[in-house]
Amino acid sequence: MADRIGSGAFTYEVEPAWAQLPAGWIIKDTPDVLVDDAHDRVYVFTRWKHPVMVFDRAGTFITSWGSDLFTVPHGLSMGPDGHLYCVDAFGHCVRKCTIGGEVLQVWGTPDRNSGHYSGKPFNGPTKVAFDPATGDMYVADGYGNARVHKYSAAGDYLFSWGEPGQGPGQFNLVHSVQTDRAGNVYVASREGHRVQVFDSAGTYLSEWRTGVHRPNGFFISAAGRDRELVYVGEAGAGFGENRGIRGFGDCLAIFELDGTCLARIYHDAPVMHGPHGIGVDADGNIYLTQVLWGNGPWIDPMDKQMMLRLRRV
Repeated sequence: MADRIGSGAFTYEVEPAWAQLPAGWIIKDTPDVLVDDAHDRVYVFTRWKHPVMVFDRAGTFITSWGSDLFTVPHGLSMGPDGHLYCVDAFGHCVRKCTIGGEVLQVWGTPDRNSGHYSGKPFNGPTKVAFDPATGDMYVADGYGNARVHKYSAAGDYLFSWGEPGQGPGQFNLVHSVQTDRAGNVYVASREGHRVQVFDSAGTYLSEWRTGVHRPNGFFISAAGRDRELVYVGEAGAGFGENRGIRGFGDCLAIFELDGTCLARIYHDAPVMHGPHGIGVDADGNIYLTQVLWGNGPWIDPMDKQMMLRLRRV
């Protein structure tokens, strides 16, 4: 019998062997996942020699692409145009690709950063999100910046906002960006342990007051429900003495849009370490990816499952 985790409306069965891989293949560190219900496809973005792996929702392997294209894959999003927007964190760029892997457009100069906290695109970008009304694009940036950059639906640069710090409109590792149906922009500041909400002009509106621990994976979805929820992979504690202590991350957390926490789900078999990318399908099943190698030399990623499907019960 499959392991069950969570409780009540947030109960799931763990399917760690969901991905049916070709012989000899593995799913290594996996920063993101994208579910395309309309075409029964799941795109898994990995840091291996097959960066983009394509499955159907049953886990049947279909194809892969992207070998030698990315430096360090990070975020994967689908635009309103049906193309994939692939964020290369330490390649310092965003690539727009067809679902078959043809590169159509590139923002940023591959493998050249804009300067340490320069405020200019890009230095360690992490994720792309889109305005649901206009198709405008937001880029979270990231590991060597503290900014969100906005581009028009045509791909033209518009403006940026954010600076280092802990105040309103300030960030400490902009690790993800998402939009809700109303067009509000949610920015996850991982090392700042918080989520801030902005309007489409980058004006600060609010921030979550109930507490989030190192928001790593970050995804907004109404799939299978009548309201939008926020699914967060909370990263584990960076402080060694806190490793493995519940309450300091390495879990899946589910929030209302206002930051009210509805559930925190820990999973010990297999151990959940470094939850990073999240996708949710039309039935409310969760696809959860993990990144372990960056957590330290004490973790051997070959011993861990980098991709789980959590079937909603």
